[in-house]
Amino acid sequence: MTTETQRTPQTEQPTASRLESFIDAMIDMGQTGQVFGEHGIGKTATFFSHLSRAHPDTTLVYVPAANLTPDDLLVNAPVRDPHTGELVLRQLVTSQLKPGRPFVLLIDDSLQAGDTIQSQLMQIACNWSLGEHDLRALGCVGVFLTDNESLSETSARRGDLALLDRMVTMRITANDTSWRRHLAAKYRPWDLREMFSLWASLPSALRELLSPRTLDHVLANAREGFPLRWGLPLVDGERLRLAEPGPDGRPGHNRTAEILDRIAASVGVANPATVADPVRQVVRAALRNRWTVLLQGPPGCGKTELVRETLRAGLGRDALYFSLPVTNVEDLCAPLPSPDGTLDSLLAAPFTGPEPKAIVWDEYNRPKDRAAFAKLMEVTQEWSLAGRRIENLRAQVAVQNPPYHLGRKLLVARNNIAQATRFTASLLVEPEDIPANEWLLARYGRDAETVLEWWKHDIDDEGRAWITKRTLERLIKLHRKGLPLEMGTVYLGDGEYAPVPLTALVDRFKGRPVTGLRELARDVDAWEARLRRAAAHSDEGGDDSDAVHQILANSELSQLKRHRAAVGRLVALLPAKLRATYLVGASERQQRYWMEVFMDLRGS
Repeated sequence: MTTETQRTPQTEQPTASRLESFIDAMIDMGQTGQVFGEHGIGKTATFFSHLSRAHPDTTLVYVPAANLTPDDLLVNAPVRDPHTGELVLRQLVTSQLKPGRPFVLLIDDSLQAGDTIQSQLMQIACNWSLGEHDLRALGCVGVFLTDNESLSETSARRGDLALLDRMVTMRITANDTSWRRHLAAKYRPWDLREMFSLWASLPSALRELLSPRTLDHVLANAREGFPLRWGLPLVDGERLRLAEPGPDGRPGHNRTAEILDRIAASVGVANPATVADPVRQVVRAALRNRWTVLLQGPPGCGKTELVRETLRAGLGRDALYFSLPVTNVEDLCAPLPSPDGTLDSLLAAPFTGPEPKAIVWDEYNRPKDRAAFAKLMEVTQEWSLAGRRIENLRAQVAVQNPPYHLGRKLLVARNNIAQATRFTASLLVEPEDIPANEWLLARYGRDAETVLEWWKHDIDDEGRAWITKRTLERLIKLHRKGLPLEMGTVYLGDGEYAPVPLTALVDRFKGRPVTGLRELARDVDAWEARLRRAAAHSDEGGDDSDAVHQILANSELSQLKRHRAAVGRLVALLPAKLRATYLVGASERQQRYWMEVFMDLRGS
């Protein structure tokens, strides 16, 4: 353990970390530095923080190599010679490498670049030059390459001795960066010493899974009152499990809940199982805190529309929207020769301007091609595009489907843990987390009530999984046109539709007698008498009590408000244990409604 970790991170001035000392030495020596270390341990963050503090007259030029295309750094372009006026072919270097002041060049994820980029990086690392341009003449005072050597996250290994002989290489661990100091400063007034001790006591495999970056995300969710597990990444659609590998390589005992509960206790906060209205809450937190968040849920449940609606309400304007299956690199940015002889990047118009912005990356795990996804990764990781900061970007929300749903594989891409840990919050969205029912009721009225009552009461859990909110809307539209409802369900091929019986829905549309909140209110005197008889017979109620309870529990807030008087009369006669369930897991608006109902009961 380093000297830094032996000090009190909250109160004492720590000594420089090994990485900070290495950065200073390489700048003094004029040597290329190569740094290898696990993902998420604070390599890049240390460069940003240390250079700004220890070398304030030097700027950091950050180049994410995994996001580069061959023409991003250097391109041949026709320019007009200032002496002869003729067009000549010149090698133009990216404007990032001409910041107009001394700079340190940091090439991050250097092993993840393609073959063409690797050739350019070799010239930079060996000679501090790029094409015909001398980086020293441009103001470069240091060159560093960083990456994780794991083959699961990189596309190459650097084995050319001619290249390796030009660099000073350092392997680091989490103990060699200044992440403790920065977390302690970021999360004041919490005292993180107990949490640091907990982390240090974990086996090395668990410390690697619970990297400092992920730990940062766990604390960010804790500060918002969210479940701490939302800070753990989703790798290939599954929540990361904090489990040490066994002798056979398989994950051993899952310690996730235990470790997260101990982290919550160490900083004095709760670790709730869930929160009401989770999608809206996490999107609002993203706007407040400048987060990048990932929402994963089944198709058709209304994720994207709810995200866009919430962002619109928070920003006062529509969010920027990109659907990844149809997004090209040119939709984001394109290189452009500039009059000063550099290669500039022309950003797409929506990214420019001072107005507040948020971005929705829809179908995030279905990118059209690797080049577009590489550019997207720069935006989600660094909040920049082609090296240019996106002004007043306040939140980013990526929305995707899981790899499997209802036993069927979806055509989505895989990710690795380094990509997955870029999101501050990663939320697994269930259909019940999306308040699409109220939207259906507001738009389609009685027809929506009919299909929702069928969906809640007449089919089982498996059937409800097949009938998404998007499907419910189609069923309403087909009914209004007098067309067969089966066509609105998911078509599986060879004449087969989703295995959900529609007979009960057809009967409901045809007026078969049913009992819902509307029917309870219409015949409230009779139902009140039934509930009095049930209450007189037993303190636990009876079948009529259970029927009324189920109807009230399944009703939407707008329905409950519409029939407020009847609800008050009926709920007063239900057993207290049933009434108490209306507050559990309810949204803030629903809880306020029920509290008002219960207060009226006390006053009557």
